[in-house]
Amino acid sequence: METRRILMRSLAVAVVIASVIWTTTAEEYRVNQLNSCCTKVSTAVVTDHIINVTLQRESLPCVRAVIFETERGRFCSDPRQPWVQEKVKQFFNLKKKTTNISY
Repeated sequence: METRRILMRSLAVAVVIASVIWTTTAEEYRVNQLNSCCTKVSTAVVTDHIINVTLQRESLPCVRAVIFETERGRFCSDPRQPWVQEKVKQFFNLKKKTTNISY
């Protein structure tokens, strides 16, 4: 019984720590509101539903990036990452299919 309680506490602490790390990491790679651009990019996979995709060219202090817009905000991603390229293709293919529907 005591072992189970210790295990549950450890699991709860691990979840809290993981949440804090994920939140602070995600915040770090949001679009910089002062510059309205990405000044650094993340390689972390965006798992939220994507509302819009913007391709940003390099123009210092802005870096080359793919900006994924979600309900939680806009996230700066590294365009060289294979998962980013795949998400961009999926987004535009889905958008193309939904706009080509004729009535």
